[in-house]
Amino acid sequence: MYSDPVAEQHQGGDAGTTAASNIKTSRQGGTERTRAQVLGCGIDRVDLQESVAYCEAVIDARGFAQHMAINVAKLVAMRSDPQLRHGVETCELITADGQPVVWASRLLRDPLPERVPGIDLMQALLARAAQKRYRVYILGARPADLGRAVAHIRSSYPGVDIVGYRDGYYADTEEAAVATAIRQAEPDILFVAMSSPRKEYFLSGHGRSLGVPFVMGVGGAVDVLAGVTRRAPIILQRNGLEWLFRLAQEPRRLALRYAATNSRFVALLSRELMLAYGRHLFRTGRRLRRPAPPQPLPSDRPHRI
Repeated sequence: MYSDPVAEQHQGGDAGTTAASNIKTSRQGGTERTRAQVLGCGIDRVDLQESVAYCEAVIDARGFAQHMAINVAKLVAMRSDPQLRHGVETCELITADGQPVVWASRLLRDPLPERVPGIDLMQALLARAAQKRYRVYILGARPADLGRAVAHIRSSYPGVDIVGYRDGYYADTEEAAVATAIRQAEPDILFVAMSSPRKEYFLSGHGRSLGVPFVMGVGGAVDVLAGVTRRAPIILQRNGLEWLFRLAQEPRRLALRYAATNSRFVALLSRELMLAYGRHLFRTGRRLRRPAPPQPLPSDRPHRI
C-alpha cells in the first residue's frame, strides 16, 4: 500500500482552502500568486500540501499547469540560457527543490516557507492518482530502469492508472511522434524524467499542446523509484547536503558540475546580498561617514590675554 506524504505531514485542515490563500487562480483563469524573488527567479510561497491541492484543482477543472522545481544548478543555468529561463518563467507552479534555495530566500529577506522537491510532489500526486483514478503517463529514463519504476509504482500505489510510458532515449526526429503518443493516451498527469535542460525544452515546446492538465519534470526521480539510486537521509536533506550524498554515488559524473554550479551560486548570492545591503543603506539615508577631524588639544588653543 502507498503512503501519502501530504497526509503524513499535515493532519487535518482543508488543503484546498489553504492552497487558495497562497495560489489564487491559475494563469489559465487569471492567476495571482505570491512569489519570492531568488536571484531573479520567481518561486511560489507554498508548501507540499498547498502544491498538491493546486495540482488537484487544475486536473479536476481540466485546465493546464506546468510545475518547475528550482535547484541551485537551474538558478545558475538560467543566467546564460534564455530558452531555459523562458521555460521556467511561463510555468504556473514553481517551487524550491533544494534547501539552499530556501536559505537564499531567507538571506535575501524574501522567505519561502519550505522546499517542495519534485520527487515529493510526484509521490504525493501518485497517491492522489490512486485515490482519484487519475491517468498517468511517464516519459524518460533508461528502458530497464523505467520498467522497474513502473512496476514499483503499481505495487506501491494500487489503483494508479498508468496509461503509457516511454524511455527518454529517442532521436530528435522522433520527438513529434513521442508527443503524439502522449496526446493519444489522454493522461491527466505527465511526468518527464529526463535531465535538464532537455525536459524543460520538451515541456516548453509541447506541454500546452498535449492536452494533459498537469505536466512536470521529475529528473532522476524515476531512477530512485526503480532502486537505481538512493535519496539522501532526511537529516542530510534538511541540512542542504542532498547534493553531497548524490555526489558520493556518482562522483565522476557530478564532481565538476557541482564544483562549477555551487561556486557560481555562492558568488551570485554574495553579489545580491551586497546589492541588497547597498539598497537598504540608500533607502534609510544612511551613508558611510568620514571620521570627524581631531579636535585640537587644550595646549594647542590660543590663550586670550
